[in-house]
Amino acid sequence: MRKPYALLLSLLLSLFLAAAAAPAHAADNGSWSVYPAASRIAARPYFYLSADPGQTIDDKVVVSNRTSRPLTFRLYAADAYNTARDGGFAVRTVAERQRGVGAWARPAKTRVTVPAHGKVTVPFTLSVPEGAEPGDHPGALVALDERIDKGDGAVALGVQRAVAARVYLRVGGPTVPAIAVEDVHVSHHQPLVPGLGNSGATISYTLRNTGNVTLNPKVELRATGLFGRTLLARDLVKTPGELLPGQRVRLSEPWRGAPQLDWGNVKLTASAKSTRESASASFFALPWLVAVVLFVAIVVGGVLGVRFRLLRRRGWSRPRGAAAH
Repeated sequence: MRKPYALLLSLLLSLFLAAAAAPAHAADNGSWSVYPAASRIAARPYFYLSADPGQTIDDKVVVSNRTSRPLTFRLYAADAYNTARDGGFAVRTVAERQRGVGAWARPAKTRVTVPAHGKVTVPFTLSVPEGAEPGDHPGALVALDERIDKGDGAVALGVQRAVAARVYLRVGGPTVPAIAVEDVHVSHHQPLVPGLGNSGATISYTLRNTGNVTLNPKVELRATGLFGRTLLARDLVKTPGELLPGQRVRLSEPWRGAPQLDWGNVKLTASAKSTRESASASFFALPWLVAVVLFVAIVVGGVLGVRFRLLRRRGWSRPRGAAAH
């Protein structure tokens, strides 16, 4: 019987886009690497390019094979984006629509075979269109192994691997750094009985780059309770190292030891070079048991109040003709 398998065309893009111990700080997955061709002066960790609308740039990318057999790759350019999960740097697959670097860059070869323990240098051109928007246009040059590894087991997982060299392109014109904090929400996790068990909360929010340059955002969190008491103040560390233009990332921050009974406000302030914005949300912390007791008391009180008013309307307060002693 034929094994079913799922193909990850998100490629499990082994996009080792971070620097590794290889020539020119190559992006590397242990089998092959991709990096900018080095100049006579110095190696480059990534492609840092600048151009005006209508200008064409010529450069070279190197694909290195670290295995003992020849490897053939599909070579293509791709746009970059921030992953929704943690804001990491990722690139579009070959099947997705490209709008920036992925549409403007063209390698001289779309397929390349690299000999065992060898490397191949491939020229490419990057043509910026006349109407290109100014600012940063991040992307990558990707070497994709089109073979599908089906793995083992009854249900195998089909995987294609790729490695990419980052491209940081800045198109000439006005640069506008801008950041926004949106959709702040506080969800509490309370014990059933007050004082028995730990309480906590999760603060979730959206960080969005509304400008046209890449940002390195810092986020400050501050929570206040009744009468302005400071409950929490910290600088968040789980933020994207690079928030790309036009990208948004949904993030969350745990708040251990959040109050079990309080009413206050949570404020998040995001800042980067020449931009700073804040957003906030109120919260009402109430243990489940207290909430249930209050709800029952309100319901019972409401029922009794209605009953009392109905009886008064029927003359229940004193029988007519009753003699006073």
